[in-house]
Amino acid sequence: MPGLSAFRKSCEQFEGRNSASYLSDSAQWAGRVEDWLPACATLDVAMDSESARAVMQALFQPVEIRSANGESRFTGYFEPVYEARYSPQYPFTEPVPALPGDLVSEGGNRVYQKLSRGGRRPYPARKEITQRGVTPLAYAHPADVFFLQIQGSGKLVFPDGRTVKAAYAAHNGQPFKSTANWLFERGWISSGERSMQGIRAWMDRSSPERVRQAMNANPRFVFFKLEPADNNASGPKGAMSVPLTPLGSMAVDRSHHPLGVPVFVKTKAPGLGGEWSGLLNAQDTGGAIKGAVRGDIYFGTGPAAGDRAGTMNAPGRLWVLLPRAVAARLAGPSAQAGLGPKTSAP
Repeated sequence: MPGLSAFRKSCEQFEGRNSASYLSDSAQWAGRVEDWLPACATLDVAMDSESARAVMQALFQPVEIRSANGESRFTGYFEPVYEARYSPQYPFTEPVPALPGDLVSEGGNRVYQKLSRGGRRPYPARKEITQRGVTPLAYAHPADVFFLQIQGSGKLVFPDGRTVKAAYAAHNGQPFKSTANWLFERGWISSGERSMQGIRAWMDRSSPERVRQAMNANPRFVFFKLEPADNNASGPKGAMSVPLTPLGSMAVDRSHHPLGVPVFVKTKAPGLGGEWSGLLNAQDTGGAIKGAVRGDIYFGTGPAAGDRAGTMNAPGRLWVLLPRAVAARLAGPSAQAGLGPKTSAP
């Protein structure tokens, strides 16, 4: 069961933390690390998926998360695999950008550029960065580099057979803005094309100048570092620094949710047959993931995972599974977390 496998990875992280610390300072309703360790220890001795499921049902209380404005949205993401070159060769002309030496990050969107004469300023947006130039790690198709930045990481395959991971290093601190919405507002794509596949098809039939204009509409810019890809089956590491589990890991908004907690989601996923529900684990974040009932489900590596992830964009419902002692301490709705009243098990 992917959600249980993902939760076991989170438990390994919990066991290395100060047991008295909160799971999250911004979501203290989820309790302290020590509240979670007994459940993790019990899960460790479960012999199979059925016994592990029984442990989850016995030790955890589902609590539904509800946003103040009633909004909800679930999307999908994946680890792309793209062709790359060591030097620019058409159509592999876009540099995969390395982390620049003038970038200073103080966490979140507090990202600055060190100036040559001293001082600093907010790090520039995408348009200025690309006009100025970057240090290349490799070269790939411009659209592939753009989607690599949206996904946050991926694998690069070179003609000599070498495969490396392009791992997330940092972003420029600028807000993420939807390219799909920008194109739709201008009438350049239809409502049915507001997906990764639709955007890529539009890019393939448009002029390089117009494609660059659309890319620059999203000022967020991501830098990478190359890592060995010794195990091609391993997924990228999310914000929790554990390898993501296909259909077991989800990116959330850390201002509302702690990392590592199990969640149960009900939504629509065309790539998974329509109506879908499942156990996931909050193990990642993303620039576009904002809100209490907002999740980005990790689908896996490669084109097939990308096809499934790219079609997912639907409202839904979200429960967080809390140790029963933690759930019992919740006196009512929490405005900070967008927590609603306790509900029956989904």
